[in-house]
Amino acid sequence: MGFLRFLTFALLALRTVAEDAVEEETGKPQSPNLAVKVSTSFPSSEIFGIKLVNGQATQAVLSVANEEPEPVTVVFVGGSLWTSDFTSPSPQGSRIVRNLTTTRYDIEIPAGQSESIQYKFATELQPQELKLNLAVVLKTSEGTPITLQAFNETVAIVEPDTSIFDPQ
Repeated sequence: MGFLRFLTFALLALRTVAEDAVEEETGKPQSPNLAVKVSTSFPSSEIFGIKLVNGQATQAVLSVANEEPEPVTVVFVGGSLWTSDFTSPSPQGSRIVRNLTTTRYDIEIPAGQSESIQYKFATELQPQELKLNLAVVLKTSEGTPITLQAFNETVAIVEPDTSIFDPQ
């Protein structure tokens, strides 16, 4: 087990050194600044915040605005649920609770235009507050993949409403 931790640490250190070397050679960071804006809304959310109901699909609408001179392609949308920093028992901070479904889209957005994409996912967790992180993977006209964060806020996991007149 100790060897695995050492190997992981060594690989991360090697990756950091390699990224620094590439940055020094080119004079700029590896990830380019892309003029693409992503905003996320939840049509079924309440005024008190976003609630993910167990067993029911949650719909997120991602608005992707391409302000680049070239078209970009939305390849994937995916997400994950994390513990919030204030609820995490570990000293490292947040930790992942569940990965969400990754959906392939392959939608090309022409230069100067925007597109709305619907992303649906469902949860089956204990009621709690978690951090929802949604990401969009884009591909530039040169074929370079770029990941943009679409949403990163706290959401509430809740049980569906029950009624004595609707036995299940």
